[in-house]
Amino acid sequence: MGKAELGGVLGSPWAHSWQEVLDALRVSAESGLNSVEVRRRRKRYGPNRLREAKARSAWLILAEQFRSLMIVLLAAAAALSFVLGDWVEGLAIMAVIFINAGIGFLTELRAVRSMEALYRMGRVTARVRREGRTQEILSEDLVPGDIVLLEGGDVIAADLRLTEASKLQVDESALTGESFPVSKDAGPLSPDTSLAERANMVFKGTAVTRGSGEGLVVATGMGTELGQISSLVEETKDEETPLERRLDQMSRRLIWVTLAIVVLVAAAGILAGKEMFLMIETAIALAVAAVPEGLPIVATIALARGMWRMARRNALINRLSAVETLGATNVICTDKTGTLTENRMAVSEIVLESQTIPFDGDGVLAESGVSKDRKSVDFSKNRILREALEVGVLCNNASLDIHDSERIRAIGDPLEAALLFAGARAQIHREELNRKLPEVREEAFDSDVKMMATFHRDEDRFKVAVKGAPEVVLEVSSQIRTIEGQRAMGVTDRKRWLRRNEEMAEKGLRVLALATKEVATIDAEPYDQLIFLGLVGLIDPPRSDVRQAITSCRDAGIRVIMVTGDQAETARNVGLAVDLIDTTDGVAVVPGKEIGNPDRLSEADRKRLLQVLIFARVSPKQKLDLIALHQGNNSVVAMTGDGVNDAPALKKADIGVAMGQRGTQVAREAADMILKDDAFPTIVVAIEQGRVIFNNIRKFVLYLISCNVSEIMAVSLASLVNAPLPILPLQILFLNLVTDVFPALALGVGEGDPTIMNDRPRDPREPILTRHHWLAIGGYGLTMTLSVLGALTLALIWLKMGEGQAVTVSFLTLAFTQLWHVFNMRDRRSGLILNEITRNPFVWGALALCVTLLLLAVYIPGLASVLKLENPGATGWILVIVMSLIPCLLGQILKSKGLDWRAAKR
Repeated sequence: MGKAELGGVLGSPWAHSWQEVLDALRVSAESGLNSVEVRRRRKRYGPNRLREAKARSAWLILAEQFRSLMIVLLAAAAALSFVLGDWVEGLAIMAVIFINAGIGFLTELRAVRSMEALYRMGRVTARVRREGRTQEILSEDLVPGDIVLLEGGDVIAADLRLTEASKLQVDESALTGESFPVSKDAGPLSPDTSLAERANMVFKGTAVTRGSGEGLVVATGMGTELGQISSLVEETKDEETPLERRLDQMSRRLIWVTLAIVVLVAAAGILAGKEMFLMIETAIALAVAAVPEGLPIVATIALARGMWRMARRNALINRLSAVETLGATNVICTDKTGTLTENRMAVSEIVLESQTIPFDGDGVLAESGVSKDRKSVDFSKNRILREALEVGVLCNNASLDIHDSERIRAIGDPLEAALLFAGARAQIHREELNRKLPEVREEAFDSDVKMMATFHRDEDRFKVAVKGAPEVVLEVSSQIRTIEGQRAMGVTDRKRWLRRNEEMAEKGLRVLALATKEVATIDAEPYDQLIFLGLVGLIDPPRSDVRQAITSCRDAGIRVIMVTGDQAETARNVGLAVDLIDTTDGVAVVPGKEIGNPDRLSEADRKRLLQVLIFARVSPKQKLDLIALHQGNNSVVAMTGDGVNDAPALKKADIGVAMGQRGTQVAREAADMILKDDAFPTIVVAIEQGRVIFNNIRKFVLYLISCNVSEIMAVSLASLVNAPLPILPLQILFLNLVTDVFPALALGVGEGDPTIMNDRPRDPREPILTRHHWLAIGGYGLTMTLSVLGALTLALIWLKMGEGQAVTVSFLTLAFTQLWHVFNMRDRRSGLILNEITRNPFVWGALALCVTLLLLAVYIPGLASVLKLENPGATGWILVIVMSLIPCLLGQILKSKGLDWRAAKR
């Protein structure tokens, strides 16, 4: 849809003259299309719009909450309970399933609504020539063959082959990554000209910064370059996150473990001559005990808590599972323009005869504004510098837009805007200077002449201000301004200044030359006998906060890789400025064309490309290949970007990070996380929170599983020795859904260890629970089981309790054992008294709530009857407290001696 059939011109209109393209599209340059032809082409090619990303409906979000294996396992346990007539247990399990789904649904729906708020965009219009007159239409009504009229400030609505271009420059950073506006003309080019160098084409989604022109629509909608990138986004599959994979693997293992335990214990009991009904009841109890019913709820709430915490820190998460994935990130592939740099132009240095004045860019933020009352540098004593700044301000068509008393932004060509801000630092303002030296004539910038000049009345004479390409300005300059005054410019001077121009260009600077003279008449020749003032170096400056963020990433073991569509030299210098690389010596900037399909690369090329830190001139397809290369190396890859060209890679990466302010709609739709403040350091904050969340998940999974193992061991051992069950099925469900969940939830929402970013990234293949953790689960489960069975035995034999009261004692012993067990979840590197567990106020709140619920379960008659609990009496409570503290005290002693089961190992 949307690409015109141009015969031999199809696919390469830039390689043909514009007259040939007009003929191929059967359109008149003077009159354009008529209404009949417009309707025919609109019917054939469709509207000029991209296919909108399919929105996640509320029903889809809700359905996604039920697809995990853990939920399936819980549903199976509920179904088994219904089949056996245990309606209370079945309904309780179903309640858990729906509570978990509700929490996840509300959290993700909130994220989707927040994303939709970012996507609100106004309608774009275009001026076209149809039926011999100029009309303004909606951009979606453009068809191939339309003649579009362009001027400064226009957003280009389709891919156009230029037919006219007058001083036309276009900002293509969102599409190609090129920092600087690109000059355009209408001449034909070679068929193999790359996208970034097609000077006779302008593309959908880019913007005119200066000049004017006309162009012929050759592609609309999905047929445009922007549409092709959008197609790449659609073709890129959503990757399952590491957390989803790990929880799925653990759920599968739990299924087999549950089945094995149920079959073995049931078979052993039947062979031992026990009643069939009793063994079925025991099997249900074991199945319920083996399934951590609270795990989905706690995991969902812990992720949601991390998501809300990130939102307060300006990181908007689209999917809950992305929160944890951030913590495993060990590679960040970042765009340059707008991500590492500010996506604006600023004066970096001004070179005059015998002196160089550096500019740090402080207070010249062209996009986000500068403080109007910021103090400027005092340049009044440097006469040559002041004159150079005045020329840059006078020979200028940009302007400053003052929104209010505090903020200022620039309108117009970014290069000219940078000169205005530099002048403002010396209290040289265009409006005031023009009142003093009113402009009476302008020679607009011409791509052939490569210069611009303005004439300004100065009493009875005229001051000429000139800026342009250094080699051209030097050629028409006869004198040079010096501290002593001025002197003739010789051949040696010109060679010296040309070398300096080359040196500045090698540093990634865009270089302009400034010159002036005085003339007697307004019609004097502007480009001869000029007095050369010096060179201005301009740069897209690095963001001030990026350097520290990259250092933090390096300290955390995270590799940052620059991936840009810009030139190699520019990318190298930005890399140096933000400390991505240390020196240019030995540091290779690899062109994107060397990145190939990872499956077709030799082993030597794979190893070489994996070590590269800067890639330049990279296409959207090459970004996908680069991410696949690192993912194939078992890395968890985050991709940052703000342009249309970043969108496919944002979706392919494990974590796509888009910019909320500068980011395009396509990029934001493809991303997993959006930085509302566009600040690179927010990524580091998000990664830190991701690590905290994973450690919290590991702690509460360890806690829940070890609690469930103690229940399984207690029921299994009791059934094998023909003793009363120490805890009944409904009592198990009560523990798993109430008293287990709240301490686990408190572990899940903890603030974490403040030194966590000093650790290396964990292996993305590492499971939630390692071998050491399973050993810890076995050890913890055994000690808790022995305490429970010991309490049951003492209650029956020593205290001579009845079976119902004794089972109540064993139930309460297990419940309090599990409550105190939360303190065993501390990192063994932390203190015994003050640690991340005891500092967590949610832990103390959870313990208080659970103790209250246990007391209510025992002493409220109706609830006690359902749970088959009796009053244990004073001696029973003493036995409960003493026996329940033993596993916790033993765990703390072993942990303090360094003999623990490494339960909190990271």
